[in-house]
Amino acid sequence: MSSGVDAGCERCGCHGKDRHPAILYTLLSQQLRPGGARQRCLCPLRRTVCLRTPHLTCRAASHVLLKTISFVRNVAAFRLLPREDQLLLLDGCWVPLFLLGLVQEMVTFEVMEAPAPSMLKKILLSGQSKGQEPEGTQPTLAAVQRLQWCLSSFWRLDLSPSEFTYLRGAVLFNPDIPGLRAALYIESLQWEAQRALRELLRPEDQARFSHILRVTSSLRSIPAGLVTALFFRPLIGGAAMGELLAEMLFEAPGWPPAPWLPLPC
Repeated sequence: MSSGVDAGCERCGCHGKDRHPAILYTLLSQQLRPGGARQRCLCPLRRTVCLRTPHLTCRAASHVLLKTISFVRNVAAFRLLPREDQLLLLDGCWVPLFLLGLVQEMVTFEVMEAPAPSMLKKILLSGQSKGQEPEGTQPTLAAVQRLQWCLSSFWRLDLSPSEFTYLRGAVLFNPDIPGLRAALYIESLQWEAQRALRELLRPEDQARFSHILRVTSSLRSIPAGLVTALFFRPLIGGAAMGELLAEMLFEAPGWPPAPWLPLPC
């Protein structure tokens, strides 16, 4: 298996000091290899993937996100915070909160190799600005495997509903987010949520508390761009996820609105 990955890395130039531009390297390689057949990169760091059943997985993800925002809206202490702090906390915590929702709802998903764009499309898009066609927005196999590992780690914890509730509070009230006006108050709220979570456990199970916090920290390492691209980009297209989340929080309790309902088949 490793030899195949290494061979793929050699073809795509993702290892080593001399990294070739993808299009130029492919064109030159076609001239050098007998038959000129273009081979796909096998390296997990570059191999792009997509959902195998987007119509089912995206619908489940939308349901989880709606429940996540509903939870945030219904936390009385959160509603008392300045609006600016609410937006900062939402932007900083929606990914781990959403992933906790996937864990609790037992949402599983499979991916498959994404169709490769044609060489003509690559050449045409190479002259566009980064804002029009950002590179690397398609999820990679390595990134998705990391995400699935984090979810599996949580499933092995077998959290109770009460543990999920207090853990969500500890994740939501993150005082380390830059720019918070009420950082000290938010820190006290996080401490209260963690204390309540610890008190759920028996004295002999206190090691479980530290383990829960360690596994939770792994959720913060999952990029928002990956979650958006994998679960929501098929629905929202080029819309900004942050703006949609703010709309859900302050203006649209019945999300998703009608334009979001048609799902890819």
